[in-house]
Amino acid sequence: MILAGSVLLLGVLGVFGVVVSDTPDRYVLRVVGEPLASVEVRLMVDAPVSRTLDPYRGLGTWVDSYDFDPAYVPGGITVAPADLVDMADHGVRTVFIQSSRSDRRATGLVSDPWLLAEFLLAADRTGLAVVAWYLPKWTDDDEDLDRLLAIDRFSVLGRRFDGLAMDIEWNRDGLGAIERSRRLVNLSDRMRRTVGDDPLGAIVMPPVITDEINLAFWPGFPWAELAPLYDVWLPMAYWSFRTEEHAEPEFYVSQNIRRLRANLGDPEAMVHAIGGIGAADGSAIVDPGEPLATIDDLAPFVAALVAEGAVGGSIYDWATMGSRSRSLLADLMAGSTVGAAGH
Repeated sequence: MILAGSVLLLGVLGVFGVVVSDTPDRYVLRVVGEPLASVEVRLMVDAPVSRTLDPYRGLGTWVDSYDFDPAYVPGGITVAPADLVDMADHGVRTVFIQSSRSDRRATGLVSDPWLLAEFLLAADRTGLAVVAWYLPKWTDDDEDLDRLLAIDRFSVLGRRFDGLAMDIEWNRDGLGAIERSRRLVNLSDRMRRTVGDDPLGAIVMPPVITDEINLAFWPGFPWAELAPLYDVWLPMAYWSFRTEEHAEPEFYVSQNIRRLRANLGDPEAMVHAIGGIGAADGSAIVDPGEPLATIDDLAPFVAALVAEGAVGGSIYDWATMGSRSRSLLADLMAGSTVGAAGH
């Protein structure tokens, strides 16, 4: 148990006195109170639970700063802590939430701490796990590390995030690929040494992009150096941006998982694949201003997860999925082996 202490004074009024002044019709009432006891108050909260790989298993969903953080959503948020009830009702096990950003609108090392606390407490009530994620920008100071550590240590009443994942995709930094890779490996190594045995997730560009479609995106991506530093891999296999065979969900997701494992040199690497973007089904959804996947893409997406032995899967993101799509994905995942013990 963790103890947070303070002292509460229990005062009981011990003596009342009435003093009469020189003027007969004036009285001064004086009350004398003596504290009879002082009691140390202790707030008892559960010690933090050890992090495991379980949050990456099964069905997940995604929430980014433009969904919930008022600093980024001037027109009103689209995802609130209360929505975790709906997520749980649709079979979601884990919410992946962007918990910090590095830009001029950021108000602190973590996103709105009051809202993050509400999400964690709502997760407790609904039985969901929450994995925090952050997009590093490879600055030459310790900002990325400071933000990741702030997320890692964030808690409310002893409840902290169930996992931590790094979104590895930023390349608009003016750096050469070799220097960017060096900074990525250095940051990853420092995080690993800091969190110890806690699992770390790597949200990565789909290898079909970096190895085949756009070789200039990040030449020489350091897969081998990263392999021992991360425990689970989350390729962003968004087929809604792709054309020809890469626009086919089952083919594209399968190819990315296979290439990822080949690049890591580990055919058994733990993978939670991310599909999308969104899933349009004719119902009202948030318009992301980007091409969306459709409800018909969900069955082949889950088929790819099963065929490739992925431990989990999710669609990016919750706000861009229609209500029918959410229900169908829940049914498809529940009827599959994805996330099952030993899978």
